[in-house]
Amino acid sequence: MFNLYYTALKSLAVKETNRYLRIWVQTLVPPVITTSLYFVIFGNLIGGRIGEMAGFTYMEFIVPGLIMMSVITSSYSNVASSFFSQKFQKNIEELLIAPVPTHVIIWGFVIGGLGRSILVGALVTIISLFFVPLYVHSWLFVIVTLLMTAVLFSLAGLLNGIFAQSFDDVSIVPTFVLQPLTYLGGVFYSISMLPPIWQTISKVNPIVYMISGFRYGFLGVIDVPIVLSVSILILFIIVLYGVCWYLIEKGRGLRS
Repeated sequence: MFNLYYTALKSLAVKETNRYLRIWVQTLVPPVITTSLYFVIFGNLIGGRIGEMAGFTYMEFIVPGLIMMSVITSSYSNVASSFFSQKFQKNIEELLIAPVPTHVIIWGFVIGGLGRSILVGALVTIISLFFVPLYVHSWLFVIVTLLMTAVLFSLAGLLNGIFAQSFDDVSIVPTFVLQPLTYLGGVFYSISMLPPIWQTISKVNPIVYMISGFRYGFLGVIDVPIVLSVSILILFIIVLYGVCWYLIEKGRGLRS
């Protein structure tokens, strides 16, 4: 039975991986180009005027946030678009009637989102080396925060794919929810610079904790306690995983 489940998971993960690698010009190149523009505009052109932030140059400070932003966007969009495409083409029904548990289905899609986000994150990191030297305060927190954030937003993308009824629904959340939260999550600034009231409001944004934890891994500076950042990630992963499992198990929005 274990071999059966492993084969099913491997097949689904390989299919998801081949999907984004086959169209790598659409899945891997755009985030790299976009982030490179951020490096040039915000780092080189504007960063020199801003000066230092938390003891680092502005470019060095924003690099972890830009990497995390690309990871969040890639993991979310990969799973949301892939799952909805299969639902739209009625291929998802084959998975629902297959003799495999819901956990296998969820992790098959999550692995696809995880793989794409890691590749994009690595490419963006390589691009950043042309602008700033690489600082790593703790590889442990860099890897842990990266993986947990990619898993979290892969699950969020899966949830979007489950509820989406059209391709427009897949793009609404990233455009009107995910993108604003990311920009307001401390990518381009430290929330400690904000007035107290806005610091409190910013801490409602979960992406603040992810970027803060990731920046701590690189630079050793934090906006919120690192234990709290990891705890928030774990909590959101558990909640989203449970919701996705329940919806797929019950076939909500999946079965005609």
